[in-house]
Amino acid sequence: MKIKYETPIVEMQGDEMTRVLWDMIKDILIDPFVEINTEFYDLGLKNRDLTDDKVTFAAAEAINKYGVGVKCATITPNAQRVEEYSLKAMWPSPNGTIRAALDGTVFRAPIMVKGITPYIPTWTKPITIARHAYGDVYKNSELSVEGNADCYITVKYNDGRVEEKKIASLEKRGIIQGIHNKDESIVSFARSCFNYALDTEQDVWFGAKDTISKTYDHRFKDIFWAVYEAEYKDKFERAGIKYEYSLIDDSVARVIRSGGGFIWALKNYDGDVMSDMVATAYGSLAMMTSVLVSPDGKYEYEAAHGTVTRHYYKYLNGEETSTNPVATIFAWTGALRRRGVTEKNKKLIGFADKLERASVKTIESGVMTGDLAAMFKQNGVEVKKVNSKDFMTAIKNNL
Repeated sequence: MKIKYETPIVEMQGDEMTRVLWDMIKDILIDPFVEINTEFYDLGLKNRDLTDDKVTFAAAEAINKYGVGVKCATITPNAQRVEEYSLKAMWPSPNGTIRAALDGTVFRAPIMVKGITPYIPTWTKPITIARHAYGDVYKNSELSVEGNADCYITVKYNDGRVEEKKIASLEKRGIIQGIHNKDESIVSFARSCFNYALDTEQDVWFGAKDTISKTYDHRFKDIFWAVYEAEYKDKFERAGIKYEYSLIDDSVARVIRSGGGFIWALKNYDGDVMSDMVATAYGSLAMMTSVLVSPDGKYEYEAAHGTVTRHYYKYLNGEETSTNPVATIFAWTGALRRRGVTEKNKKLIGFADKLERASVKTIESGVMTGDLAAMFKQNGVEVKKVNSKDFMTAIKNNL
């Protein structure tokens, strides 16, 4: 008898090779064991264009309603994609739209496997990157300045007051940029980090550069400390975990020397860069979990990588592909486990745990996709490179 759950999970299918893997994962690994109950949204680029991107906003609303979502990788179109897909517009990132709607924080952590050794050998536990998902350079304003100009930041208040601060005098050609953030978003970021730390029983390290950015970054530092002191200090002490702030350059050095096993909270751009650095150092973006967590406890799971375009064109040409589905499998297990937690459904939680263990066990036994075969080294284990479908079939057999 299949495992059942009551409240739907919001399912968002995406683009290209990950769209193909999405159906395989459901058919081979989930549907035989679980009665899938989802509210489905097609976030493929063609459907986003057809609906003027309204489908993305509808999916975000559904996550707010049902509390758990699982998302396939999607294309964020550039000029080349607009032409390729004959799009009406250069639609924004679906991830950005959903992050804004949930006011969430992105947590990314590596999936660790015996035989795939991190480039930094002391990293014996996962490092979870907590990336703020609002503002900074992702909502910037920029100008190219011809020269012979004085550049200012100007703030005009609704009551008529004006504040102005000089950025620079540019005698020759140059560039300027303005960025912003909101106290309410930083508060949500802090709460998401502290809540996730309590859920996973991990320390939180927050890194920024308040010695240089004495207003902008210092505001982050002050808000984090105020939220921690007022709402979380006692909870952290009871849980036996810690929160600490350090300058980002200091925290980078500490992270490299660490053994892992903590949450590294970072501003938007810092988190974007460091999550790729951490993923590469652990082995592969295809072996990273990614979950968006809102301050009020909504969860959206996805793979941390893109749509694997190169493999998709091979697939369209009828060529065999060996694309790694592990991050997408773990997106599904994360969503199923979270739904199990919300409904106190031990069977569903158990299934998610077992599917993850079966995925790791399959790789450790020597059966894996091409990207992992290139880096796997384990004494006495013969590596067998297989295509995506055969890899999932091997996982099913272990499950």
